[in-house]
Amino acid sequence: MNTILILILASLILFPVHVRAKDVVKIGLIAPLTGDVKTFGESAKNGFTIACEEYMEKGKYRIETLIADDKNDPTEGSNAALKLITQDRVFGIVGPLTSKVAIPVSQIANNNRIPMITGTATNPKVTVEDGKRKPYVFRACFIDPFQGSIAAIFALNELKAKTAAVLFDVGNDYSKGLAEFFSERFKKGNGKIVVYESYQKDDVDFSALITKVALKKPDVIYLPDYYNKVGLIAKQIRDKGVKSILMGGDGWDSPELLKIAKDAIVGGYFTNHYSPERKDPVAERFIKKYKQRHNTVPDALAALHYDATNILLKAIDSAKRLDREEIPKILSTLKNFHGVTGKISFDKNGDATKSVVILKVERDGVKYVTTVNP
Repeated sequence: MNTILILILASLILFPVHVRAKDVVKIGLIAPLTGDVKTFGESAKNGFTIACEEYMEKGKYRIETLIADDKNDPTEGSNAALKLITQDRVFGIVGPLTSKVAIPVSQIANNNRIPMITGTATNPKVTVEDGKRKPYVFRACFIDPFQGSIAAIFALNELKAKTAAVLFDVGNDYSKGLAEFFSERFKKGNGKIVVYESYQKDDVDFSALITKVALKKPDVIYLPDYYNKVGLIAKQIRDKGVKSILMGGDGWDSPELLKIAKDAIVGGYFTNHYSPERKDPVAERFIKKYKQRHNTVPDALAALHYDATNILLKAIDSAKRLDREEIPKILSTLKNFHGVTGKISFDKNGDATKSVVILKVERDGVKYVTTVNP
């Protein structure tokens, strides 16, 4: 070993190089890890976790994640948000997942100037309420007016439906909103809504509603609710001998749907945010990693929360300094972000402009039918 090298090594020992540790950024996830749609929450957590881990390999900051269970309950979600903001001092929030929880939480986040991006809450009130834009709130998914309209157009043009029945949960903003948007567009296309009936969240016997539907013999029945309720209603519809084609929204997206409804849901169609059959390098890379880790194909909940988390982390990384006020400004300029669920841009309301896919339920799973662009 030469003299110069010895001197260099000695200097490093006597005068160690101090590398500044990465600043810590706390990010919160609010999702239903227990309760009636817990599979949604599990998928969201998986997508969120993978995104944060990937960022840690190359990002400027060290991410500390805090995950809160909202149980798909608005009060639980609001309490979780307040804790994350006031006690944990998070820099941003991913979620909540469902609209009925995301709407009150979005108000809390906006009032406290905390950036929030939901992966899947599709009701317009999440980002705009009473005509007022919530500037700190964004979403990685399309909104219900678009989703409901696309479902109606598909029913009219592809299924050649002339009549439809609509059954929805009157206490669920997501379910109620989709019912309204589907019905409005279906009627605009000269279709006729022959039954438009609501039920309560905890109802389990739908025989009275289904009897009304059976008398009208509609071409399609639109069920804009979550997989657990849809599965229950579908079984009762088929038990009554009703043969109408069943349709719904992204709330159907769970492997539990087929387990609950079995053959009753086979042949049904629903709108969704992505299909794992989509050929794209970003999607394929995520799907491969997800399958290796969880031994299953990621659903839209996982994919959207992976995208939402990456969008938030990209904004944080792009900011000149760690300042919550900078993040909404950066997010508002997002154009053509290449995510697992496609190219995502934010409009003036912080809503994602992106494609809708139509999926069909078959005995061996869900199959891709077509893509509808905005």
